[in-house]
Amino acid sequence: MSMDIGIDLGTASVLVYVKGKGVVLKEPSVVAFDRETNEIKAIGEEARQMLGRTPGNIVAIRPLRKGVISDYTVTEKMIKYFVHKSLGRRTFKKPRISICVPSEVTEVEKKAVEEATYAAGAREVYLIEEPVAAAIGAGIDISKPCGNMIVDIGGGTSDIAVISLGGSVVKDSIKIAGDDFDEAIVRYMRKKHNLLIGERTAEDIKIRIGTTYPMAEEQMMEVCGRNLITGLPKTVNVTSSETEKALSEVTGQIVEAVISVLEQTPPELSADILERGIVLTGGGAMLRGLEKLIEERTGIHTMTAEDPMKAVAIGTGEFVEFMSVRKSL
Repeated sequence: MSMDIGIDLGTASVLVYVKGKGVVLKEPSVVAFDRETNEIKAIGEEARQMLGRTPGNIVAIRPLRKGVISDYTVTEKMIKYFVHKSLGRRTFKKPRISICVPSEVTEVEKKAVEEATYAAGAREVYLIEEPVAAAIGAGIDISKPCGNMIVDIGGGTSDIAVISLGGSVVKDSIKIAGDDFDEAIVRYMRKKHNLLIGERTAEDIKIRIGTTYPMAEEQMMEVCGRNLITGLPKTVNVTSSETEKALSEVTGQIVEAVISVLEQTPPELSADILERGIVLTGGGAMLRGLEKLIEERTGIHTMTAEDPMKAVAIGTGEFVEFMSVRKSL
């Protein structure tokens, strides 16, 4: 029995879509291994719990950086682990895997992803650009001759594309996304509060009170870290308006990239986008106020896909089905 699966191989998370079942797995793209023996200790959520908390010989790393493979061997083992975890032991035939890549990756980077997927046990591998997968997953019929604008904000890259007739007409991929939101919060806490925090705490701030547009009601949370002056643990209160200041530069760069793609879009497709709006996908799209910020700067109605986190994985999985139908014709 053969299975068709789609993998959203993200810098922050890996999502696996199995044909007929939907998204069956979502885990962080983190691997913990022993530096001395090279033995892998944990993968996924279990490894994420170890970030910043491991003894000297055990290292928790992300094998993907800014949307591309930074450690080939570890990535291969991670894909293999997630494929086996998703399918179990019931398969007798190697799966056909569709896997997404950022829209502006080089041929070398594409080859690395393809080879790692084959090494992980794939029978056939299809590569699909993230914005195209996101559009399919968001329920957009990309085969029609009309313009759809997708902004997919992941962990390592933000992919912006205008899609028509099944392909990207104008596209851009910038290495600014969710991880940069976290880093911006870490920098702000260090500069404003003399407080050193880890990336997990920064992510927690982003999820709970992070915003990129003034909120109707101010929110606040307690943040613990290390005082850079005394070296002792310290707790401070952080407000949502502070996160807006912290994130303004990073989110501003994403908005500039959106405007740049709009400026290069053919006029007929621009008219379609004005009518249909801009669709946001990816985990970064869940940041409060991003819709309003893009809408204010572009003058185009902006909305977030129904399930932004899973849109790319769903689209990647459905792409396998689309390819198999096309082959049978």
